[in-house]
Amino acid sequence: SAGNGAGTAAASQSGASLAALAVKFAKRQRSPHCLLVKEHHVREGADTAHPPRRTLFVVNVPPYCGPDSLSRLFSRCGHVQSVDICDKRGSGEKKDKLTSKFFNHKTLKGFQVAYVVFRKPAAVQAAKALSQEGPLLISTESHPVKTGISKWIASYEASIVDPKELKAEVDAYMQDYDKKMAEEEAKEAKEQGVPDEEGWVKVTRKGRKPGLPRTEAANLRVLEKEKQKRARKELLNFYAWQHREVKREHIAQLRKKFEEDKQRIALMRAQRKFRPY
Repeated sequence: SAGNGAGTAAASQSGASLAALAVKFAKRQRSPHCLLVKEHHVREGADTAHPPRRTLFVVNVPPYCGPDSLSRLFSRCGHVQSVDICDKRGSGEKKDKLTSKFFNHKTLKGFQVAYVVFRKPAAVQAAKALSQEGPLLISTESHPVKTGISKWIASYEASIVDPKELKAEVDAYMQDYDKKMAEEEAKEAKEQGVPDEEGWVKVTRKGRKPGLPRTEAANLRVLEKEKQKRARKELLNFYAWQHREVKREHIAQLRKKFEEDKQRIALMRAQRKFRPY
């Protein structure tokens, strides 16, 4: 299939020693789908999110196979600590875990890659050995995967936002934000006027002299400046009208001169004679 071809191409770029695991969505499916797996190899300390020797790299993951399905498939090999599904092979940097229920959720489409982290390294080798067995079932009677109208209904129900939960999450986020800003302000106030190691003193906006309150005379000056701006704008509009008139006259003169030059050139061509000497 197209998914198998895309997964094979992606796997060929990610390294050798790949094993093909045959999976089926359900028993009624005739042809199996191949998951390409290998042990996740990185430089020491390069990948903090997916530790080496305990992480299985999976390519060609179909859209209907989520983290729960992968965790159930590979749980027979050992205890699965986490399953991370991405749209492409990641850089290996540890990302902040999304704790929000309503924000920063990205919907993955198409075939993806996955990182399955086990508790013990032996589980990775056991997962690769599953290629010798028959097709594994993703959707079973005990753990069915929703499809069709039931999946649409579940997606619609999940999209409905509970106002109380949303308000509680926003309030918690604003409390954390206010706490963080208060800590930063306290840190800036503590460091204000204190020279660093090289003797430089950091100047902040709060350290400058605050602005003076506007008096009645200052208000009058502002009003007078605005009045002068309006008068200047009206004068500029008048000059713009004059400028347009001057441009029209200039264009008319250019056209008149162009016609005269055409007539002169035609006359010169008519009077031209052959003069060899």
